[in-house]
Order: sequence, then structure tokens, then C-alpha cells
Amino acid sequence: MASHRRPKQPSRTRVTVLTTAAAAAVVLSANAANAAPSEKLGKDEVKAKVDKLYQQAEQATEKYNGAKEKQQKLQKEISTIQDNVARGQEELNKLRDGLGSMATAQYRSGGIDPSVQLFLSSNPDDYLDKASTLDQLSSQQVEALKKIQDKQRELAQERAEATEKLKDLASTRTELGNKKKEVQGKLAEAQKLLNTLTAKEKAALDAEQARANRSSTERVDLKNAPPASGRASAAFSAAQSQIGKPYVYGATGPSSFDCSGLTSWAYAQAGVSIPRTSEAQANAGTRIYNQSDLKVGDLVIFYGDMHHVGLYAGNGQVLHAPHTGAVVRYEAMGNMPFQFGVRI
Repeated sequence: MASHRRPKQPSRTRVTVLTTAAAAAVVLSANAANAAPSEKLGKDEVKAKVDKLYQQAEQATEKYNGAKEKQQKLQKEISTIQDNVARGQEELNKLRDGLGSMATAQYRSGGIDPSVQLFLSSNPDDYLDKASTLDQLSSQQVEALKKIQDKQRELAQERAEATEKLKDLASTRTELGNKKKEVQGKLAEAQKLLNTLTAKEKAALDAEQARANRSSTERVDLKNAPPASGRASAAFSAAQSQIGKPYVYGATGPSSFDCSGLTSWAYAQAGVSIPRTSEAQANAGTRIYNQSDLKVGDLVIFYGDMHHVGLYAGNGQVLHAPHTGAVVRYEAMGNMPFQFGVRI
């Protein structure tokens, strides 16, 4: 006769352990699925992704440069306003002292004019707007009061302007910090991808980059193209002297550069001040849309958002600071989406 015993139920402890193990297995398999694509990326795929991240980092770098330039400008403006306010306050104090001396003289000669007495303890605006008060003052006193009133209004405007600029400075500093984090985040993400390569793959990629740096930093055939101007020629020569220097975001030389850092530094050596960022440099002169019309030393702008800039070198070559891991070097313009040139 068949047994009808009920199968033994697993204990609560055993069920809990099995459930926990199953859940862990699901999590591990999900993580493995998510990690699998990056783990399976080959050297060329990793390089393509890293190059894209470097491009995104450079986009953020130009925004960072813009915020940094704005911060420096605001700091100078605020400093100037604060100096003006300090000088203005000294002038105001002297004007008040002069009116006080006038009151003292009146007192010694028989008493202080009521209007002057009131002014010395109050705001002159309340009295200058009243004709009856002006009628009681001498022309000398009226002139002194008007000067004080003008100076007070001027100081009030300058203080209000300084307050607004300080607010703008605070928001600019926040933007600067955010863009710096964005750049660093993109570079860290790129490094994380590079770390997924085997030692052999990493060595091969490093060798490729070294060859690119070495071959493009050597003298290339520029076909002796004419310079755009004497200052363009001087700027280009200055940039040539920096060939081989490393790309570092936010750097303006002379030991390292980013793209717009190199071009602004080069033109500064020629005695010409141009804006700091590639986007601003795109509007710094006359635009040249036909590549065949470019001359040596012209700025060349790349990408739709104008986040990269270099100097035209002649023969379809650009001299620029490309990206992290590269150095100041020559490169074929066809390697990047050319937008237009700018003649300074």
C-alpha cells in the first residue's frame, strides 16, 4: 500500500537562506549583465569611447574657462568699485567736515543757522528738496550741501553695483566649481575605461598615442603658405615654439595648454589680446568660411558648438593642443569638423 505521508517541509531557516542566496544570485547576474559590455570592449572600442569622453571634457573645459575668465573680470571690477567707494567716502567726510567748519564759524559769530544745524544731524536730501530751506542758506552753504548730496547718491549707486556684482561672482564661482567637476568626471570615466584594457592592449594604445605625438610634432610640409599678417606670423611662431608641450585643461602656458589657452597665449606673445575661450575667439575677428582662403596664423574653429580652436599652419594642417594625453602638435584639419577660420 502506497505511503501517503506529506513531504517534509523545509525549515524556516533553510527557506530564508535559500531566498537570500537566490536574491544574491539575481543581483550578481544583473551586475554581470551590466558589466559585460564594458568588459568585452576591445582596444579600438575603448579608444573610440575615450576619445568621445575627451571631447566632452574639452567642451566642459571651455565652459570652465569662460566661468574662470568671468570670475577674474568680476573680481577686478568689484575691487575697482570698492576703491572708488573708499575714496568717495573720504571725499564725503571732507565735505561734511567743511560744512561743520562753516557751522562753527557761524556759532562764533552769533549762532548756527537752523538749516545747517538740522543738516549736521540728518540727511541733506530732506532739506535740499525744500525751497524754504534753500532760501535760508548762503550760496556757499547751498553749494556744499549739493556736493554732499551728489556724493551720497554716487556712493549709493556704487555700493548697489558692487552688491549685484558680488551676487554674480558667487553664482559664477558655483558654475566654475560645477564645470571643474564635470571635466574631472569625464576624465575619470575615460581612465576607468582605459583600466579595463589588458596590459598588452594598454601598451599598444600608449604606443599609438606616442607615435601620433612624435610624428605630428616634427616639422611637417607646410608648403610655405603666406601668413595672414605680421602679428599672425608672430603668433604662429610662438605656438610653434610650444610644440611637444602637454595638453592640460584650463592651462594657458607656458608649460602646458588647452586649445584656447594655446591660441590666446600665442597671440599675446605677438602683442595682441584675444578672448580666452574658443567660442569667444570665434567672434574676435573676420570669419573665413572657405578653407582655401585661410592663411598661416588664422584661428580655425572646429565642431558645431565651437569648442575647439587651433592655428592654421598651411597645407591643410592645424597647429593645436588636441586633448588630454596629447601634446601641442600639427594635425590634418580633415580629422575634425571644420566650421570657419577667424582672421585677427
